[in-house]
Amino acid sequence: MRKVAFAALALVAASWATDASVAQEADAAAGERLFQQRCGACHQIETTRNGPGPHLQGIVDRAAGGVEGFNYSPALRESGITWTEETLDAYLANPTGTVRGTRMVQRFNNADERRAIIDFLSSR
Repeated sequence: MRKVAFAALALVAASWATDASVAQEADAAAGERLFQQRCGACHQIETTRNGPGPHLQGIVDRAAGGVEGFNYSPALRESGITWTEETLDAYLANPTGTVRGTRMVQRFNNADERRAIIDFLSSR
């Protein structure tokens, strides 16, 4: 009886893990689409080439203003921010409120869209 219960529990746990994995993949796909639509005109993710904005490859755990060769605003360069999921969320919600003097003005008011974009950036 215990073996049957344990097997059933393992099966349920595996399905939860699969559901979570599928949800993460869906979020990453949505985040990639949103990134291309809302961020891709200024930022690169597939290459380390800078455009009007710095490339965002490996942004999570990177210091703000840290991409060599990009002309950041003094405010962002001197902000002392390290990009975490939390700091990215705050910045995307209100860039000029988070770093007064930043050049980025694009806001992302929808928390679910921010989460999807951040999940996508975290996967790169």
